[in-house]
Amino acid sequence: MAHALIIVESPAKARTISRFLGDDYTVESSIGHIRDLPSTAAEIPAKYKKEKWARLGVDVDQDFKALYVIPSGKKKQVDTLKRKLKDATELYLATDEDREGEAIAWHLIEVLKPKIPVKRLVFHEITKAAIAQALESPREIDDQLVAAQEARRILDRLVGYEISPVLWRKLRPKLSAGRVQSVATRLIVAREESRMNFVEGSFSRIEARFAIDGTEFSARLAELGNRKVAIGKDFDSETGRPGNQKILVLESDKAKAVAAELADSTFTVDEVKEKPFTNRPYPPFMTSTLQQEAARKLRFNAQRTMRVAQSLYENGFITYMRTDSFTLSSEALQAARSQVRELYGDEYLPESPRIYKSKSKSAQEAHEAIRPAGDRFRTPKSVAASLDKDQLRLYELIWKRTLASQMRDAKGVRTNVRIAAPTTDDGDAAFTTSGKVISFPGFLRAYVESSDDPRAEVADQEKLLPRLVAGQRTIAEGVDATDHTTQPPPRYTEATLVKELEARGIGRPSTYATIIQTIQDRGYVWNKSQTLVPTFTAIAVVHLLENHLPDLVDYDFTARMEDELDAIASGQREPVPWLRDFYFGGSSEGGGRSIMRMGLQGLLKETTEGIHPREASKILIGKNADGEEIVVRIGRYGPYVQLGEEGARATVPDELPPDELTTERAMTLVRQTESGGRVVGRHPETGEAILLREGRYGPYVQLGENGGDSKPKMASLWPGMTLDNVTLEDAVKLLSFPREVGPHPETGEMITALVGRYGPYLAMGKENRSLPDHQSLMLGVSEAVELFKQPKGGRGRTSASVLKEIGPHPESNENLQVKTGRFGPYVTDGTVNATIPKGTDPETLTMDQAVELIAKREERMREQGKDPRAKKKAAPKRKKRT
Repeated sequence: MAHALIIVESPAKARTISRFLGDDYTVESSIGHIRDLPSTAAEIPAKYKKEKWARLGVDVDQDFKALYVIPSGKKKQVDTLKRKLKDATELYLATDEDREGEAIAWHLIEVLKPKIPVKRLVFHEITKAAIAQALESPREIDDQLVAAQEARRILDRLVGYEISPVLWRKLRPKLSAGRVQSVATRLIVAREESRMNFVEGSFSRIEARFAIDGTEFSARLAELGNRKVAIGKDFDSETGRPGNQKILVLESDKAKAVAAELADSTFTVDEVKEKPFTNRPYPPFMTSTLQQEAARKLRFNAQRTMRVAQSLYENGFITYMRTDSFTLSSEALQAARSQVRELYGDEYLPESPRIYKSKSKSAQEAHEAIRPAGDRFRTPKSVAASLDKDQLRLYELIWKRTLASQMRDAKGVRTNVRIAAPTTDDGDAAFTTSGKVISFPGFLRAYVESSDDPRAEVADQEKLLPRLVAGQRTIAEGVDATDHTTQPPPRYTEATLVKELEARGIGRPSTYATIIQTIQDRGYVWNKSQTLVPTFTAIAVVHLLENHLPDLVDYDFTARMEDELDAIASGQREPVPWLRDFYFGGSSEGGGRSIMRMGLQGLLKETTEGIHPREASKILIGKNADGEEIVVRIGRYGPYVQLGEEGARATVPDELPPDELTTERAMTLVRQTESGGRVVGRHPETGEAILLREGRYGPYVQLGENGGDSKPKMASLWPGMTLDNVTLEDAVKLLSFPREVGPHPETGEMITALVGRYGPYLAMGKENRSLPDHQSLMLGVSEAVELFKQPKGGRGRTSASVLKEIGPHPESNENLQVKTGRFGPYVTDGTVNATIPKGTDPETLTMDQAVELIAKREERMREQGKDPRAKKKAAPKRKKRT
């Protein structure tokens, strides 16, 4: 009897497809890739360990033959697939229709070695109709896509495994480089350096407030004495002055004087210009634009967006989420137009469907655009009961964008007005203002959010002016002068970084979320208020690569490599000759010391000896009053400030953004280190000075000066305390630990309250109990006795102290807590523990952040072949010695 086995990547996708098929099909998941290059020495098979290429996992002398291994975490699933295959008469490989999906399908054939017919199923949405159609028209494995994925994987391995050791030797152990991650880091570093070099400019603005026919509006002073009045964009960021010297910079006193002079004057409308405008709808989402919009509208980071989108796809609500195409199928166009007519009427429907074309050079992910699944789109209201909060918000965004893409243009009128003021002591004054009126909202009707009135959102986009005519005279309600300073270039957010990477052709839509997550995981970038901040280590790494291996962080070179990989996918290039040029050299491309001419191997041999570690780790901050250089260097344990070559040093706090380390701040750190820190007072019992200091791991108090016969007593500040708000009383309390709480009333053993590496706890003999917070250290004997009556928690994180109660998870209802453990603060729902990244204050972690961290951790565990919700096995009991 015929029975088919269908293999997909994920369990969720398998469950959804199973609902559409009968008993003649078994749907099983591979849980992602089942084979990869070895990631550790332990994974390298014994017969290859002595090969010189074993560390790479790629035999560069045998046409870059890859050594694939099955990770230990995937062996159980492979065994399951082999067992299911024994009962099948046909095998369908239904992995995603892109490079990664094609490679997974190929690896499945290589590992399972099926002796039954094998067919490839592809579909861009998981609906009953799409699955039926795919089963009717299967295809073969696309060898070109597989070759492209393998070439990309090998290229990334060559770059990472050859460059990273250079960073270990020249800068610091455990650093890493990557073909795309290093270029993305360079973008972030370059923006931070522009902030570090930024010179603030000051200027004043004058605004006149008017009220005509019940409409209030304001106008800005644009000209004075026939000179343009400076605003922020006129200033040069590196000089703090306008680039055009003819522009007038109003200083505060002058602005106030001019404003006062004009306060009771009569103004005359000098000119009114009206110009009609047409705004066309944006195309439906592709991967990169979805990530950008979700960041702006929903405050999702790229990783969260892709995780939620994948869950929507796998459960049959949207089409495939990794795409660079704006195309909508004829069925989708009909569904969108039908719903526009139904919801908004024929007046909002263009005569013919709108067709959008992608500007992307790559066709490797040429699916449909991201849209609601099916040939009749489900409204957000109709699917709300089936989706969680994040899924519903993202689905609604996709649904609205898809409908809007098939609606009429928005039309309106823009008005620019010039208002003349009376002549002042400084010459003629002219004010300008503008207005915008929407006459037909068109596609904007589809972007109404949480409003019973569809016109409310449209009104927010208008800027109304009263009807004005040239020669009309009026008196200002008030004239105000305000002081302003120019702002440094904004740091990248995840949304703007994705946009920049896409514009430069660096990476591909399916890789952006992973790139951004990787550079944060590697400690090169951290998140501060939704912006990406580079560490000093990242700056040093980028400088080293720019100075000695420039091709590896060159924007154009990286984009050209992406194009070459796309050419391999389309069959225009062969992978092996191209990899040979990259690794061994010999190509006519480039000149001098280019990688393609010299090869990565040759370039490293010639270059690395000329890299001097001390110079490579040097980042110039400025000079002190004596003309001595102030630099940051990257030490084995992190960055530190140093004066000159051999001068005084001071640790740079981990959470200090590079642009905030000014010469003044650097000198303050050095002085604090030299002086032993600020004296908060003297200890009431010993009379010794108590110093407030800042170290690599944060601020702390110290009792007494350095240099004595014994090491001074130190204590870290508790959560909520800062160097600015710590009092003498606080400092004495911090230094009082360990504190004897008192003897146990039954055993007589002393109970002690301590602050350890993993947080506050109680100790009594060989017993200890974690405390929920630092304030609990002040508890009494009776409370301590009650704690010791409780069963002791397990080792590690399970016995960690609670820093914060967040509340029930919005989906699982499990209680979320922030705890401090062996490896620092983390958030847990009782089953899954997720480390809180550097730069995020555990005390201020929000519910959304906690849910996101838990979800990320679950996703990584699944990628490793682990079930994040599996019950942990109890540790085996030790046998008693006899």
